[in-house]
Amino acid sequence: EVQLVESGGGLVQPGGSLKLSCQASGFTFSSSVMTWVRQAPGKGLEWVSVINRGGGRYYVDSVQGRFTISRDNAKNMVYLQMNALKPEDTARYYCAKLVGSSWLVDYWGQGTQVIVSS
Repeated sequence: EVQLVESGGGLVQPGGSLKLSCQASGFTFSSSVMTWVRQAPGKGLEWVSVINRGGGRYYVDSVQGRFTISRDNAKNMVYLQMNALKPEDTARYYCAKLVGSSWLVDYWGQGTQVIVSS
């Protein structure tokens, strides 16, 4: 059974930092392309970052230079280090597995809430 479990969210002040973690199981993690997506209250899903099997990293323009995605294949973990957080980063963040080299998601977790306020 495929499982993706996110953790590390919370309430932070603007300019603060958080590190999100995603524990994966039930599939061959090392051969999978992983992504973080988010959903702000009342809005649709927004792609945030992706890390491919070769270690290549890509980010949406709004988080470029502030967020860093990484993975630890030995632990089946993917991370999202978030620095210089802004109120517009407030959202529920989801870890997801992509289908092959496509932009389609076949599995994702329950998400972890990030609130940037005051």
